[in-house]
Amino acid sequence: MQIVNKPDPPTGLRRKLWRLPIRLYRTGLGPLMGRRIMLLTHIGRVSGRPRQAVIEVIEHGEHGYVAASGFGPRADWYQNVMKTPNVTIQIGGRALPVTATPLTADEGANIMARYAPRHPAAARRLCRIMGFAVDGSAEDYREVGRHVPFVQFTPRPGRTPET
Repeated sequence: MQIVNKPDPPTGLRRKLWRLPIRLYRTGLGPLMGRRIMLLTHIGRVSGRPRQAVIEVIEHGEHGYVAASGFGPRADWYQNVMKTPNVTIQIGGRALPVTATPLTADEGANIMARYAPRHPAAARRLCRIMGFAVDGSAEDYREVGRHVPFVQFTPRPGRTPET
């Protein structure tokens, strides 16, 4: 694994394109996004106002959902959920109140190593977007996972994730 560059979060037209799926969710077309894309509603750490981001579900199961901050710890959504971890996610047509918890670098490494063989094209594309060059080996993906912040979104008591 090689770090090629550290991309900045998108701005201008690129930002508008990245945020286009939010409009789909807002118009009730969230189910078209499938189960690998979630709408995250969180509180701005500076403004205190609700904010939204669409992020990929890397893994889901009995403990909730896991996502990666592709733009690293500088991503607004990541900084916001670290400050105010009680957030809401929507996957398809289902909204779920959850608590966001950062995962360790080792947990991130294991998650990325599991994700890559299940979604090889998406894993390569994700690594490229995040500024990593990988050779496709499990160890390369593990190393990427050590450098990317992962967040677990755990349903708050009384709720269970969709499996």
